[in-house]
Amino acid sequence: MFMRIFYGKKFKLIVTVAALLLVVLLLVERVNRYDPFEGQAVVDPPFTPLTYGIQTFLWWDKSKALLHMDWVRLMVFSHVKQIFAWEDIEPRPGEFNFSRADELLGELEAKGLKVVARLGDAPEWATQNVPGKKRVDFVDAPPDRLEDWAAYCGALAGRYPGRIAAYQIWNEPNLGREWGMKPPNAAEYVELLKACSDAIRAADPQAIIISAGLAPTGTWTAEVTPDDMFFQQMYDAGFHQYVDVAGVNAPGYNFPPEVSPDDVVAQGGQRFGTFRHVEDMRRIMVKNGDSARQMAILEMGWTQDPIHDNYRWFAVTEEQQADYFVRAYRYAAEHWRPWMGLMSAIYIPDPAWTENREEYWWSVTVGKGVMGQAYLALSNMAKYCGERVIPARDPGSPEALGLVTVTPCD
Repeated sequence: MFMRIFYGKKFKLIVTVAALLLVVLLLVERVNRYDPFEGQAVVDPPFTPLTYGIQTFLWWDKSKALLHMDWVRLMVFSHVKQIFAWEDIEPRPGEFNFSRADELLGELEAKGLKVVARLGDAPEWATQNVPGKKRVDFVDAPPDRLEDWAAYCGALAGRYPGRIAAYQIWNEPNLGREWGMKPPNAAEYVELLKACSDAIRAADPQAIIISAGLAPTGTWTAEVTPDDMFFQQMYDAGFHQYVDVAGVNAPGYNFPPEVSPDDVVAQGGQRFGTFRHVEDMRRIMVKNGDSARQMAILEMGWTQDPIHDNYRWFAVTEEQQADYFVRAYRYAAEHWRPWMGLMSAIYIPDPAWTENREEYWWSVTVGKGVMGQAYLALSNMAKYCGERVIPARDPGSPEALGLVTVTPCD
């Protein structure tokens, strides 16, 4: 009898310990699998994670446009982001001029490049109620009548169904200079977004619609709203009903791309000054129950600007710019897939830019023309797209020299 009791107790102890071990193992597995960004919720991403793009300026200088397209192809990037300015397409009310858009899309298709069209740049006739002069007092302004804006969006999408892969609707509306120097207003932006989105979806249901990239900033004045606050205000106004992808901008300022916002704050800096501030924006998506939606970086880069006071304080060297670009894409590939899709670098520059333009210093060709260090680094780095990896290549290889064609990721 005693032996039965002894072995019975021993068996129960073994079972209890085994159960406890199983609970511990399950908890450890849960902790190991925990993802604060809830990437597993993205099951049908609009963009291949990752999708490689770069902003171009192909509209006006036709002599350079084809060359710049070839530069993008040599980079093994699949997408170009190009401004389709409202003022260029509808210079007078109801008079649409698609001649350059027709030509440009044909050239891009012949090169095998896909297009993300950035919509904005309202014409003066559509902003009569906005005081001040465009490009002197402000960069862009919302139109007086949303009906005019929707007509432009619908006309563009209706002319090119299936030919424009994605539409970015406006740029940096959290800055007064992009909002007619009025105080930024997220609810007003969402109204503008809805009008354009509805028109595009009616004309081209397969097109991907992306919300505007927001300028990362911690400043909060009548002219500027911090991007994270503005993003939450967009959710409060229901913006996510009208887009397929949430857009953000990600300048790295003068920090390496892997630096955590928490570490920067601990050193007395601000979260928005890091490339990984993107993670703060993703957390806002998760908090709002929107983790199934993919994100796109619409502007990413580092500036070499030694001239302009507002930018030179966070300028990097040419070598750092090249290195940081490669490390940023690698970090995203290792930590942000599948919730990160398109990542669009800045810029293949406008040929008209000079050193007096601050945008010039963000370009990947600064330093040695097309063969600048950032351009070469982006061209030759490894690329990660879905299950496919395009390995890094030697700068002197036939692939790098354009003698052998490499199919882009997407």
